[in-house]
Amino acid sequence: MFRVRIHGRGGQGVVTAAEMLSIAAFEQGRHAQAVPSFGSERTGAPVVSFCRIDDRPIRSREPVLAPDLLIIQDPTLLHQVDVFQGLDPHGHVLINSARTPEELGIADVMERLPGAHFASLPATEIAKRHLGRPLPNAVLLGGAAALTGIVTLEAVVHAIGDKFSGEVARRNIAAATEAYEHVAASMRSAPSQKTSHAPEVRP
Repeated sequence: MFRVRIHGRGGQGVVTAAEMLSIAAFEQGRHAQAVPSFGSERTGAPVVSFCRIDDRPIRSREPVLAPDLLIIQDPTLLHQVDVFQGLDPHGHVLINSARTPEELGIADVMERLPGAHFASLPATEIAKRHLGRPLPNAVLLGGAAALTGIVTLEAVVHAIGDKFSGEVARRNIAAATEAYEHVAASMRSAPSQKTSHAPEVRP
């Protein structure tokens, strides 16, 4: 089973991101489950959502405590919430930021991960350019597809089209595609790191 935990703030589409990721996995013939975590629902409050992907039916509905992939939609949470709690030693981390781990103050955490398992992505800037609004959720899914290979860009495009329609879907697809290319290019430009492949779905 591949486990995903998404951290963000109210209003950033954290729950929708988990739903779209599960739809993308369904599109590829996998079993998937999206689980929201509701606490304070006010705009700006920390929010978490979860997604599980497996080749077999999924029965667990508990919060994801040991994620294989962390998506952090708001970097201001890095030093306010223990977002890295339980992160699998071979896990992946995708952060909505253009800054390096050193600049973000998380270099010690990233050094413990395998090569090419971390990416920073200026998702908010990409969203503003394509959508005119700072909504990074679909953008980050494009980046996650490039970083982990757990879903394809084509499956993400399908999920966006399933969730949105018309011009909104088109703009989100363009943003997610740019994010995918951005992360893929950053991984290629790091010759000392081994390119990440689709992870094995663990039991």
